[in-house]
Amino acid sequence: HVQLVESGGGSVQAGESLTLSCLISGYYSQPGCMGWFRRSPGKGLEGVAAVEMYGFTTYSDSVKGRFSVSQGDSWSTLYLQMNSLKPEDTAVYYCAAVGWTPDCDSATWETEGIGTRGQGTQVTVS
Repeated sequence: HVQLVESGGGSVQAGESLTLSCLISGYYSQPGCMGWFRRSPGKGLEGVAAVEMYGFTTYSDSVKGRFSVSQGDSWSTLYLQMNSLKPEDTAVYYCAAVGWTPDCDSATWETEGIGTRGQGTQVTVS
């Protein structure tokens, strides 16, 4: 049973930083693609970041240069380091993983139903 659990959300001021964590369980081996997306009332679902199993990362234009996705000591922990946060980054952030996909990039998560997704963690920037 694959499960993803996010943590680390909260309320911060514009310009501050926050790190989200995602604990991934249930996969027998490293998923081919892992990452983050967010959902907000004004913008809907937006893919934020992806990391494929060999380490290549991609980001949406809106977060490029400010956010960084990484894995912990093992592939079962995924992080999203968010710097220089803006009010428009306010959203519920979700972790996602899929065993295999032909294209692993931040937009992968914008297709509903791809992979397994966590329950989300709220990030509020004021």
